[in-house]
Amino acid sequence: MSLNAEIICVGTELLLGEILNTNAQFLCQELSALGVNVFYQTVVGDNPQRLSQAVELAKSRSDVILTTGGLGPTCDDLTKQTLAKCFGLELVFHEESAARIRDYFEHKLHSAKMPENNLQQAMLPQGCTILENDWGTAPGCAFRAQGCHVIMLPGPPGECRPMFLERVVPYLQALSGEVILSRSLRVFGMGESAVEQLFRERMDAMTNPTLAPYAKTGEVELRLTAKAESPQAARALIAPAEAEVRATLGDLVYGADV
Repeated sequence: MSLNAEIICVGTELLLGEILNTNAQFLCQELSALGVNVFYQTVVGDNPQRLSQAVELAKSRSDVILTTGGLGPTCDDLTKQTLAKCFGLELVFHEESAARIRDYFEHKLHSAKMPENNLQQAMLPQGCTILENDWGTAPGCAFRAQGCHVIMLPGPPGECRPMFLERVVPYLQALSGEVILSRSLRVFGMGESAVEQLFRERMDAMTNPTLAPYAKTGEVELRLTAKAESPQAARALIAPAEAEVRATLGDLVYGADV
């Protein structure tokens, strides 16, 4: 089953240009590698009304809504409250998450006194799957409602990225019911536009596996992605396409998955 995802990054600091939105770039790359389509991404400030509008629009056109940011303990961290309201869910206190937050303060921050407002982070949508955060205090969460899968992650990249890789990837793989496997061929000595022109007709005709070029500093990455019922079957789909790429580019391909 092919999934269409939409990314909503929450934070006024993103709109002010105070920080670079590296989460969106990372998530788009990783979702693409999983075979999940990303057709839209939105940045919204810490404003519940505008966030609600963005969520309502996303509900109308996406299978998966993935948010980053707004899960902190302060009064402007309103992502959970807003999305729960949009989907008609109650927030409930999760004692196990609260215990993890207290433990984080005591053993990782070496602080015996935890501000009480941090317990706001243990308020989670009723019935959700809790995405444990081993890299910070705010747990993420995932749930399905109104025909849409919703995934919420913290904003700091040091938390967002490992949580996506360790918690969200298995969740999305379970939704698809298929194994999605990628193989990255690294190309040196030819630019992205030349590589794309060389493979354009073949890329347009391919459905499984797919082939996509990505410009990197001083090189090009060609990513082959296949969906199948098992890793072995996915590799079998990729193998002839990889052989064709290597036959076309020869020694310009200097490595795979490096």
